[in-house]
Amino acid sequence: MNVQPSASRDGVSTLSQLITEIKCCQLCRAHLPPDARPIIQAATQAKILLAGQAPGRAANQTGVPFNDASGERLRQWLGVSHEQFYDEQLFAILPMAFCYPGKGKNGDLPPRPECADMWRQQLLSQLTQIKLTLVMGQYAQAYHCPTPKGSVALTLTQRVRNSCTAQDAVLPLPHPSPLNNRWLKANPWFGSEVLPTLKQRVAEILAG
Repeated sequence: MNVQPSASRDGVSTLSQLITEIKCCQLCRAHLPPDARPIIQAATQAKILLAGQAPGRAANQTGVPFNDASGERLRQWLGVSHEQFYDEQLFAILPMAFCYPGKGKNGDLPPRPECADMWRQQLLSQLTQIKLTLVMGQYAQAYHCPTPKGSVALTLTQRVRNSCTAQDAVLPLPHPSPLNNRWLKANPWFGSEVLPTLKQRVAEILAG
């Protein structure tokens, strides 16, 4: 049976209610690996939103988001400690789909679209203290950085280079996966120009 969101007395589910419902969600069960489980980190006071694709295999095994080499690199990019990264009062981690989608021929399968359709707007409406949203991967960027109607879609490189400034509230990033090592090597400006600004912005936000 599919889970339908419950509501509080004013007709809006609280964040804790939503997370409880998400952890019981069976909407995509037939399309997922048998051991897949929702993985989410969020609190109403979170200051930075990490919007990725879907949990990977290591995250699925441990129940901890970004519990792999991608997470280690991402924490280096942000200039934060392990403890800061997993503090839900600082970071909300909301991938486009909350369950590991399984393996395909060329890596992990895409995130299941039903997940974002069902839950994402409800969750985002509860995260009212977010100062910065970091968007990683094509599916997350299509959602958070949509191409205006009639415009030519930007490449990942164009999005990152054009958008990463100290003022932007939504910043597209390459995925920190080791699979992107070739891109990082081909675009050294990311490390020399973007990351220092990103680290400074994150430090300022976390310092309040």
